[in-house]
Amino acid sequence: MRFHGTMPSTLLLGLMLAASLAPNLAHAEVDALVRDALAMTEKGQAKEAFALLSAQEEKRAGDPDFDTVLGIAANEAGEFPRAIFALERVLAVQPDNARARAELGRALFAVGDNKGARALLQQTKTQGIPVEAARTIDQFLQAIDKVEEAGQSSWKGYAEAGVGSDNNINSGITSSNIAVPAFQAPGVLFALSPSGIKTSASFLTAGAGISGRKVIDSRWSLIGNAATVVRDNSGGNSAFNTTQTDISAGGAYRLEKNDYSLVAAYGNSGVGGSTARTSSGLVGEWTYRFDGFRQVTTYGQWSRLDYPQPGQSVRNSNRSVLGSTYAHLFRNSLLAYGGAYIGNEKVNGAYPWLGQNFWGLRGGLQKSITVNLAWFVTLGYENRNFGGQDQLFNVTRQDRQTNLNIGLTWSPAPFWRVTPQIAFTRAASNIVIDDYSRRMISIVARREF
Repeated sequence: MRFHGTMPSTLLLGLMLAASLAPNLAHAEVDALVRDALAMTEKGQAKEAFALLSAQEEKRAGDPDFDTVLGIAANEAGEFPRAIFALERVLAVQPDNARARAELGRALFAVGDNKGARALLQQTKTQGIPVEAARTIDQFLQAIDKVEEAGQSSWKGYAEAGVGSDNNINSGITSSNIAVPAFQAPGVLFALSPSGIKTSASFLTAGAGISGRKVIDSRWSLIGNAATVVRDNSGGNSAFNTTQTDISAGGAYRLEKNDYSLVAAYGNSGVGGSTARTSSGLVGEWTYRFDGFRQVTTYGQWSRLDYPQPGQSVRNSNRSVLGSTYAHLFRNSLLAYGGAYIGNEKVNGAYPWLGQNFWGLRGGLQKSITVNLAWFVTLGYENRNFGGQDQLFNVTRQDRQTNLNIGLTWSPAPFWRVTPQIAFTRAASNIVIDDYSRRMISIVARREF
């Protein structure tokens, strides 16, 4: 899945206002309908309260008490355009209504009007509101600052280190003897090379990365990213040590709720101290933000894959991928995302069994436990159908791979993040040497700059 790292913080900030302001900004004396709807909203029944008030909106629109509570319920229910209409009616007749002004600022932020949200919230601070409410508004204004910083020239980086245990560092199989139909009579088994047999080891990892944005004007930016990670396996298993380096650079264009980007990307994958594969190509993305809580990202990728090791050039291919991901932050701070993609790898026509068509599904959940601690789970599935009969096993290869990651994210101090997790992989294949399972446990500490 391709997902912007800034999105969760942007979304979470939109939840802050109502929870802190609700007990502090008192409303005027109101009738039973409005009073009951407000009580329902404060008990977490915002959708029910919004439905109750919506049924009376045509008759009651213009009543500031009614419209204030309608706006609050609409915000809590995620009906931000309706909240804006109701709260603007309130301020038209009660320009000093601090609660309505703050709620309108929240609604404007949710639909992406940061400038309007900032102006309203700053005005609200001057109205003598309670201390706790003022602190919340300060936090909210800082949130808007962070969102707007995405439109300014900036850079950020990180360094990380980790330790872990992997029960199958080479994605090998458990059996040391296999049948190869192309070279034997039935019942004859071949001894598999030790490099293909399941091997376990502990490991150390280290990585670093940097990304930056250079703003050209209010819409155009230059963007770039570079990252590398190395892994060292214990127990004399250096042949399976890996490195991965990725570099990308290109341009981005922002228009209202839309972000577009196109970058040139290069990657180098190493195994045992030598380059195993390189990739180079283009990646394009379009992100549309419905409001401060929902966004969808659609992406396309084309790359050239080259295998420089002796005898491996027949695997060189052109890879194309097209996919989309939707992300939603719910009012209880649960972040959920899911997406799908399709693609293919085309090889030299003389080796069709090395090419493939594939499709996949990916999704995940993340939920805060405390201010500094959250849990997450991700799940992925990929279906791969290869392009011809394998010359050794006399079947057309089919793979069904499932990946499951479960872990925690802990921030013990500013700019620090510690991530313990466990990852499971199950690759089911109709070719024995490609059928394997894997379990990896790790903990990684990252320092951001």
